[in-house]
Amino acid sequence: MTPSFELFVDGASREGTGGGRIPLVNPASGEQFGEVAAAGVGDMGSAIESAHRAWESGWRDLPPGKRARILFGVARALRDNLEAIARLEQRNIGKPISDARDEAELGARVFEYYAGAVSGFCGQTIPVARGGFDFTLRQPMGVVAAIVPWNFPFPIACWKSAPALAAGNSVVLKPASLSPLTALALGRIAHHAGLPAGVLQVVPGSGAAVGDALVTHPRTRKISFTGSTAIGSRIMQLAAPDLKRVSLELGGKSPNIVFADSDWERAADTSPMSVFANTGQDCCARSRVFVERAVYGRFVERFVAATRRLAVGDPADPATQLGPLVSAAQRASVEEYLADARARGSTFAAGGGRPRPEGFYLEPTVLLDVGPGDRCWREEIFGPVVCIVPFDDEAAMIREVNLSPYGLSGSVWTNDLRRALRVVRQVESGVISVNSHSSVHVEAPFGGFKQSGIGRDLGMSAMEGYTELKNVYIAD
Repeated sequence: MTPSFELFVDGASREGTGGGRIPLVNPASGEQFGEVAAAGVGDMGSAIESAHRAWESGWRDLPPGKRARILFGVARALRDNLEAIARLEQRNIGKPISDARDEAELGARVFEYYAGAVSGFCGQTIPVARGGFDFTLRQPMGVVAAIVPWNFPFPIACWKSAPALAAGNSVVLKPASLSPLTALALGRIAHHAGLPAGVLQVVPGSGAAVGDALVTHPRTRKISFTGSTAIGSRIMQLAAPDLKRVSLELGGKSPNIVFADSDWERAADTSPMSVFANTGQDCCARSRVFVERAVYGRFVERFVAATRRLAVGDPADPATQLGPLVSAAQRASVEEYLADARARGSTFAAGGGRPRPEGFYLEPTVLLDVGPGDRCWREEIFGPVVCIVPFDDEAAMIREVNLSPYGLSGSVWTNDLRRALRVVRQVESGVISVNSHSSVHVEAPFGGFKQSGIGRDLGMSAMEGYTELKNVYIAD
């Protein structure tokens, strides 16, 4: 019998009113293993109204200490279920089990961080020229729409839900139709751990209609979205008539800049996983590599050797580093880019084919001789493809880096501190690392410049983004 999963609304699992189902396909085999209820517009409206009632009837006014205890309880319950969450993710989207375990742990850590932040989240007292007493309040908004993608479903669901809940909001969480299972697990686990019914709703659904209903509903006060730049732009348009608050974490085409004075051998050995991790389905993927010409040839040789050592295989095997792409459609999209690269004469230094007959696998691919007008150089591929080019002049290289409409993440490799500071200031990017590929830290803000988005996830910046700032003045 095919396993079936339901919506999670008002503290309970339930069928969608329309009776529609979304098939769930294991990307490692290409075979269907289950199905999930597809919410309709009416289901979304019911979830939003339930979330509003839960917020208005007590969650927003719960003393901070009690709210913190509940969220710490959610974190403990998540830790008790880490392996089950990881196994769901591995099967649902083909994520290697070692990565899925790390991401399940990250989700629990996010809830711990924001549970601990509740008691220290406060306003200011402000001396004003008129005298009297002036202070600010950080007040919850109400119903927050959290729309999460299929590439990192569980951690992103946590890093949107946890700060919103900690700030006193209720959340309607819409997972991608390809990856609903860990979001539904989060809803159930959080409720059983003590989160009041209705405070966190999980409503899977396919098609624009359900997402549009969530964004445009008059009870929805804030939309937090991670996904493509095109859909982010549409959300802004839908939110504009009511001036709803939005935060958007969107696409990327991140640079990896390697200077000759750096430990370029370490950069070459570690850089493949900065783009190929999660099979390249990562908006932070450092898919444009700029290497100073003095070390370019040796860097490429070492990078290609490291790429060929990567273990592509069964996501259930702890030794696997790269699993399949999430769907046949996603693999077909990436292969269109590779066909374009072949037609334009790019050199395939590694990869480009399908390593296994079953599932949606694709070899990690290294492209050389790529021109600035090539699609693989300009566009976000969202697959295991990297382009490596040499550079001679720092200023010209930075101009090329900043020609991209995106500005999410990136890395700079150099042992010259002055150069490092100069370059990180000039690169138009919301997150950048020096001698590292690390983009995400629970305690630090994460988000992009330009078409990579608006607002920030993680850190205290995220919690502030789920509140309205009110100034209060009391006269003498």
